Amino acid sequence: MNTTPAISVSNLNHYYGEGTLKKQILFDINLEIKPGEIVIMTGPSGSGKTTLLTLIGSLRSVQSGSLKILGKELAGANKNEMVKVRRNIGYIFQAHNLLGFLNAQQNVQMPFENDPQISFKEAQIKAAAMLKIVGLGERLNYYPDGLSGGQKQRVAIARALVHHPQLVLADEPTAALDSKSGRDVVNLMQKLAKEQGCTILLVTHDNRILDIADRIVKMEDGYLV
Repeated sequence: MNTTPAISVSNLNHYYGEGTLKKQILFDINLEIKPGEIVIMTGPSGSGKTTLLTLIGSLRSVQSGSLKILGKELAGANKNEMVKVRRNIGYIFQAHNLLGFLNAQQNVQMPFENDPQISFKEAQIKAAAMLKIVGLGERLNYYPDGLSGGQKQRVAIARALVHHPQLVLADEPTAALDSKSGRDVVNLMQKLAKEQGCTILLVTHDNRILDIADRIVKMEDGYLV
């Protein structure tokens, strides 16, 4: 059994701007999340949740403190090292971030781009299979503008999980959905994550979905409280 924390944050600080405009956004963040754990992060807008999520996702560089993702230290990591970490992470965003000129299957295939171990045909097969799992087996060739909000988010979940990541990061995945669609989406995330044995860190304002969490943490004014 893997006992290395999926996420380990120690004394993390982060700033925006330079000189007199420099403003601290995160203050001395300490957080540890175990493999397979589902953690929800709550807190008001502007509290630093998304900034912390993008740091954990290796989408920003660590400025101060220690941040280990899947055992890899990101403080001081170069671009190639951060890319390697990102390959083990699935991202689900509020706005879906689907590419409008690609159909559902092509959007889900995206994590396999630049992966020399997966052929184009294999990527197609895996994408189609994952879309079937999320209930969109009949929508492979539909483009995003022909899908409902809930269907788009299911495509986003399929894209995040198709390469069996060890860590899934979700930023307000139910914010644009009605109650039933939102519940369906998080239940699906929870089911697939448990089946694949991955860790989930989910940022939300949606109190309707807090029950899927193993643990809830709160951000306030840049502090984890």
